[in-house]
Amino acid sequence: MPLINLPNFASDLLDEFSVRGTERVDTPIIQPAEPFLDMAGEDLRRRIFMTESETGASLCLRPEFTIPVCLRHIETATGTPKRYSYLGEIFRQRREGGHEFYQAGIEDLGDGDTASADARAVGDAIGILTRLVPGKPLSVTLGDQAVFEAVVQALGLPTGWQKRLIHAFGNMMQLETLLERLASPPPVTGLDAHALDFLSRGDEQGLVKHIDATMQATGYSTNASRSPQEIARRLREKLVLSETRLDDAAFRVLEEFLSLTVPLADASAALAGFADAAELELGAALKNFDARVKALADAGVDTAKIDYRAAFGRPLDYYTGLVFEVTVEGSSAMLAGGGRFDRLMTLLGAKGHIPAVGFALWLDRIETARAA
Repeated sequence: MPLINLPNFASDLLDEFSVRGTERVDTPIIQPAEPFLDMAGEDLRRRIFMTESETGASLCLRPEFTIPVCLRHIETATGTPKRYSYLGEIFRQRREGGHEFYQAGIEDLGDGDTASADARAVGDAIGILTRLVPGKPLSVTLGDQAVFEAVVQALGLPTGWQKRLIHAFGNMMQLETLLERLASPPPVTGLDAHALDFLSRGDEQGLVKHIDATMQATGYSTNASRSPQEIARRLREKLVLSETRLDDAAFRVLEEFLSLTVPLADASAALAGFADAAELELGAALKNFDARVKALADAGVDTAKIDYRAAFGRPLDYYTGLVFEVTVEGSSAMLAGGGRFDRLMTLLGAKGHIPAVGFALWLDRIETARAA
């Protein structure tokens, strides 16, 4: 039995899913926690409800549908391409209060024409909301994780810093904090003089011996914690990251990119102009971006009415390219949001690469928008 009432427009929503050729699926409410803890991102991790099995395995109440639907696809060894739809309760703490609500959506797995699949996802989200929230003008915001990653890589930052910045994409406050640290690196703290001396001289063998002796003297077991070699590697990485400084020119390039906001119809030209002016080679990321814009236009979506924001991301770690959200114009309440997650299927155990894109609909917010 559902714990909350299903909105009265649910049958219309299921009709929309059927028209779009999707297969309706459901997944258990109790899920293995590990995939969400490893792949969903910090924002979701701190809001899920944890429990455990009789054997002590970590479990959680279903906090979203993308990972469970993908796991189900892998477990049933279903071929691709495949379009799934879902509608059910999810359980997580919400910023606006509450912890349980209905979510629905579509996951599009295995379509090799990624531009077309991206356009279909955005178009489906807009089309469904146009029916469910009639007469309300919609606002669509689009970003691209892959373009941001290409900019960061083209600036030639160390891999550790690239990972930090890419991980923070979509969280502007965290991203700005990292950029401040890159512009003015704080001094390294927490290292004793001996360890710092070994690091500065590049004496890794001496550092490992020093860490091993310290661990034995303080009673730490290498079986219960990281090995001296692992700790030495982490300390070396920490020192390299702390000594990396983003020069003023590169800092301005990143700031300029993150401030870029234009109608999607003008975004390809704006990104090409940015890359030329900054002398950055963005290659495949721009090519894929341009193909998506064309596919959206070919599908009849008015790209002049979609906002492209270079700094826009979504707080889930598994996104790899397209990210988008849809609201009612003038409102900040997200009615639909989604994106591309091409690495997730492999990370969850799929034997081959499976491209994937999808979106979710927040039914309680849609109900509020309908009543407004």
